[in-house]
Amino acid sequence: MGKAPEEEHPVKALGWAATDPSGVLSPFKFSRRATGDEDVRFKILYCGICHSDLHLAKNEFGISRYPLLPGHEITGVVTEVGSKVQKYKVGDRVGVGCLVGACHTCDNCEDNVENYCPQQIQTYNSQNTDGTMTYGGYSDHMVANERYIVRIPDNLPLEAAAPLLCAGITTYSPLRYFGLDKPGMRVGVVGLGGLGHVAVKLAKAFGTIVTVISTSPRKKQEAIEVLGADSFLVSTNPEEMQAAMGTLDGIIDTVSAAHALAPLLFLLKNNGKIVMVGVPVKPLELPVFPLIIGRRMVAGSCIGGLKETQEMIDFAAKHNITPQIEVIPMDYVNTAMERLAKGDVKYRFVLDVANTLKAT
Repeated sequence: MGKAPEEEHPVKALGWAATDPSGVLSPFKFSRRATGDEDVRFKILYCGICHSDLHLAKNEFGISRYPLLPGHEITGVVTEVGSKVQKYKVGDRVGVGCLVGACHTCDNCEDNVENYCPQQIQTYNSQNTDGTMTYGGYSDHMVANERYIVRIPDNLPLEAAAPLLCAGITTYSPLRYFGLDKPGMRVGVVGLGGLGHVAVKLAKAFGTIVTVISTSPRKKQEAIEVLGADSFLVSTNPEEMQAAMGTLDGIIDTVSAAHALAPLLFLLKNNGKIVMVGVPVKPLELPVFPLIIGRRMVAGSCIGGLKETQEMIDFAAKHNITPQIEVIPMDYVNTAMERLAKGDVKYRFVLDVANTLKAT
């Protein structure tokens, strides 16, 4: 029998975790490792709630290991640094996103895309090199190698910066990699949720012409007047979709529910691309005909490396890009998960960890 989570490491910690596929979270005592030579320890102030937290808490991907303590949009203030740490000092404003480790020797790591390393260690529901489980940001403090720490610029509020560490980099990276970041390009964003609303803000900051594509007509006013989109398409309106055929250079698809790809593919110009960043639980149907007749591409993108994540955070600070958030207390987390499942949030829940996480 292995040690209990509370006894695995020397530093006691407290958080909220799911213990079974019901996904219900409750207070959880565990432990974190001592601060190593290259480690940064920080007090967690805020943690965003990502849609993948909900999927994993309920084991909807079939890979969850319990107890599961979610959270990979984490911000706080440094409390301790190891003797070899170069970039950070006590008091710095920092964050941790989706990764806390990788091999550092493969081609992906050499190219600063640790997010594609086959041996990556994710911030939670993953395994540390010592065999213990990783636990995420729904907790009081964090320790990670300084390579996986991101500096948060002073003009970004920590609560608003938290979702950028997943939702921000998840949409920034494909805009950059697939060349959808050039002024004047026409970019579509499918879905106006936690990922989608950040994608709109980033794409506008790059100078592109942004069209939001949604099943919900009621989101049109907010998309255009609040988020700054240039136009809005109701994907269930055949006339609107027909009129917009062949007008977009690329599409960022953020939807995590099952949906039809064919109508979206026909919106693309020749050589256009649709990049999938949402993660539907069930496979989507991919029609080949619209790909062939327009030499179109369907691609995918998963977060980003740490170098690019820092670049994204700095870009957001420069352009005053912050997600729209609802800050909530820790004991509201299960209600927040229920609301998230219904799409009842504008547009990201953020846990006020420091002020509301209490031992029971």
